[in-house]
Amino acid sequence: MTASPQVRSADAAEIPHVPVLLDAVLSALAPRDDGIYVDGTFGAGGYSEAILMSANCVVWAIDRDPDALARGRALADRFEGRLKLVAGRFGDMVQLLAAEGVRQVDGVVLDIGVSSMQIDDRARGFSFLRDGPLDMRMEREGRSAADVVNTLPEKELADIILSFGEERHARRIARAIVEARKNRPLSRTLHLADVIRAEIPRANDGIDPATRTFQALRIYINDELGELDRGLRAAEVVLKPGGKLAVVAFHSLEDRIVKTFMRGRSGQVGRPSRHLPEAPTLTPRQPTFQAISRRPAVPDDAEIRRNARARSARLRVAERTAAPALASVKRRSA
Repeated sequence: MTASPQVRSADAAEIPHVPVLLDAVLSALAPRDDGIYVDGTFGAGGYSEAILMSANCVVWAIDRDPDALARGRALADRFEGRLKLVAGRFGDMVQLLAAEGVRQVDGVVLDIGVSSMQIDDRARGFSFLRDGPLDMRMEREGRSAADVVNTLPEKELADIILSFGEERHARRIARAIVEARKNRPLSRTLHLADVIRAEIPRANDGIDPATRTFQALRIYINDELGELDRGLRAAEVVLKPGGKLAVVAFHSLEDRIVKTFMRGRSGQVGRPSRHLPEAPTLTPRQPTFQAISRRPAVPDDAEIRRNARARSARLRVAERTAAPALASVKRRSA
């Protein structure tokens, strides 16, 4: 598994947000005048801005983080009605777009995972590199990371860390967390990180021992893999024939789901994921997508030097066919 896009030093954490594989994403989407595009993970608006500058088109930008949408208002003003900001999850894009009278689009881009701004804002509690409340909620609602580490049984914690972080020391880390919370609740990011570091030695590759546990908690709390599954299915519904789906993933769990979905929907038989959700392995009678390339696009050395967070990125692209979507997308359970 490649490491989470969190970086290896506090200095690297100061890198500003830079859209990853931007040229490749633009090349894949090939924005055209009068086209309609969805940026399902708006973040700092890098992809949206580039699409809007490439053609006289409209972008519907979706984000579940209210802070991202608030920052995006200035960008929306710049493009005079061509950038439409929508609060919500990209897995609900069918319903969100339908509410605005949009049924079909020419392209969808998804940049999966946590954004640079979320990592670098210590108040959001995503980073183990600086102290902050142990939060990690993208929507600022629901259970926080502190709730999870302070209440779940040891076995359930270990399963989360193993499944969503692919951390081979998951049992030891879960045991250490349970012991630590007996003395005082884990409420700060550095407290949790220090508990993990005291239990697990630093690897030769320099990656912080807390990396995979923080990744696992974030994915679990925000249901990121379930959201990715719903988002892929939603894109299948809203894309018109010839429309492009471009997905940037940063670690193996995400990339495996994307690869399995695109191969299955293009009629290729692939090995199913050993992680939930497994539904994308379903293959339609008629392929609903045509894979653009069997191998993902990856950043070159120059991009990695400019942006260390790009080092593990993978871009997969598929083109929608005229076949009907395999199934309608149900809303996530409350």
